[in-house]
Amino acid sequence: MDYGVVAMVGNPTSDKGRGAAVDERVRGLLTEAGERYGFDVIDLTGDSFDDSLANAREHIDDYDHLVVVGGDGMIALGANAVGSSGKPLGIVATGSGNDFARGLKLPVNRIDTAVEGIVGAIVRGSHLDVDMGHVTALPGAVATDPTTGEKTEPSHEVRAGTAPAFDRYYAGMLSCGLDASINDRANHSRLPGGSLRYFAAVLVEVRHLKRYGYHVKATLADGTVEELDIISPMLTVANSRHIGGGLEVSPYSRFDDGLLDLIWIDHMPNAVEIADAISKGYNGKLLGSKVFGWKRVRDIEITRAAEGDEPPVLMADGEYIGRLPVTVKACDRALRVLVPPAVARLQEREHGENRVLAMLRRDGRDPVTGEFV
Repeated sequence: MDYGVVAMVGNPTSDKGRGAAVDERVRGLLTEAGERYGFDVIDLTGDSFDDSLANAREHIDDYDHLVVVGGDGMIALGANAVGSSGKPLGIVATGSGNDFARGLKLPVNRIDTAVEGIVGAIVRGSHLDVDMGHVTALPGAVATDPTTGEKTEPSHEVRAGTAPAFDRYYAGMLSCGLDASINDRANHSRLPGGSLRYFAAVLVEVRHLKRYGYHVKATLADGTVEELDIISPMLTVANSRHIGGGLEVSPYSRFDDGLLDLIWIDHMPNAVEIADAISKGYNGKLLGSKVFGWKRVRDIEITRAAEGDEPPVLMADGEYIGRLPVTVKACDRALRVLVPPAVARLQEREHGENRVLAMLRRDGRDPVTGEFV
């Protein structure tokens, strides 16, 4: 049987250049499997995130499956390359973070196992169709470099009637406040290990909370529309559960419900509340804390409120994208991910609707309004 062409995109500059050896290993394993099962392998790795993404988009008619190698940023690249196309994405999760892969129960930093699973999924036609978030700049937004967070030159400030400054899919989370600041600090940390860098960044950033000003207009899960100001240190629009190498910011998130989870800090927490929230961040009980607001949304428009500090640069899947204002929409099962059959069964058993409803009852949340009952 002919399984077509598998394209690969690596990240040779990751881990201080050691990513090149990982890419070579993955390419070799895929090539060996291709000779055995009858598919060709092409390498579309570019000189940068934008270059690799452009290659994957430009050659989309030349391949049948796309495999990305690296952390959440590479998954974001894959999502933006093949999202809504029906072409499957294979994930070889390496390095730190890898929160989207963890959420899907895919192997992390186990290269041979990951490639074996991808090849098996190709041969068996096994996959999961998962949701994505789609964030688009509104007039007044400014784009930033995905790696540095610096404003792009020349200025890409969007104006009415022109193309948006940025238009991005994301698989994990859109971070709009404290979570973006933590991610930014972790990115620049010299500590070893993604989880350690993130935890250390949390401890620093929560000592300097700001009151960012957001105005949100959201379509909720039941179709009703709510509009309000949120003056808060943190606001997140989540598709997956984890961020920062295992911190469960959005424990109720499901990959296939056609919805996103809006999470924010409801009030300026005191030291006891901060400690309680951190203690619950790794056991799936974070949203049981009344420090946090939560709602399921179909779409949301986020602009600056008249009050509050200016929010930081937004980050999607750990990559900088730009500054407010934006609109965000849930894209129902728009990303096809290659997974072994056993992983597909595990997803339904561990993260199905009934399990999430049980978590909501445990935490005392109304599943429609998000309020405590």
